Amino acid sequence: MTKSEIRFLEGPQSRWKELKFSFHVLLEFIKGFRVLHFVGPCVTVFGSARFKEDHITYKQTRELSGEVAKLGFTIMTGGGPGVMEDANRGAKEVGGRSVGCNIVLPHEQKPNPYLDKWVNIKFFFVRKTLLIKYSYAFIVMPGGFGTLDEYFEALTLIQTKMLMEFPIIIFDKAYHKDMIEHIERMKERGTISAADLELCLFTDSVEEAVKHIQEKSIKKFGLKAAPSRKRLKWLFERGY
Repeated sequence: MTKSEIRFLEGPQSRWKELKFSFHVLLEFIKGFRVLHFVGPCVTVFGSARFKEDHITYKQTRELSGEVAKLGFTIMTGGGPGVMEDANRGAKEVGGRSVGCNIVLPHEQKPNPYLDKWVNIKFFFVRKTLLIKYSYAFIVMPGGFGTLDEYFEALTLIQTKMLMEFPIIIFDKAYHKDMIEHIERMKERGTISAADLELCLFTDSVEEAVKHIQEKSIKKFGLKAAPSRKRLKWLFERGY
């Protein structure tokens, strides 16, 4: 077949549908901005929605999130069950702030009961943007496809300088053993640089994770205790 014989395929062509979709996306972003504008610097916790309360990861996430909340950060999650629930629970139990970006799915995922505030989002890519937008650190607990998607998106944005160099903590080295080996393999094959390995901390220690956030988030970006002041609500945001 010659170049002149190639016939290109036809796909969706409705500009009106694309325009309507663009407006829906804009409205979802505005809804998220209104709800989350005053949440303050966050640490976002990624992880599986499938772990139950008796699972070791649930307990570790709850402890780690509580210690991070004590630093003054708001704990942000995807708002659902499992790791998301125990991260929010850990924050609430120590008197910290707890927020979520819940995804609207055909099999309904309800916001967990440990949220101070939350927003329901229709599109995964809008939700991921909101989970990243307000955070000064990311904690990756054991999880599935969604967790890896969120982790690698945050990592790629930091690696490409589209996002500031916020710390990423990968918790549970045994669970993530194969991923750690694959990242090492990427370095050996030259698809990432040796410096890229420094973007993540792999640990099993709550104490080490908290210290890393203190050094790489609070001290590095000069975060201080927020003064009490009146906040202007241009988009009628809901504050604390």
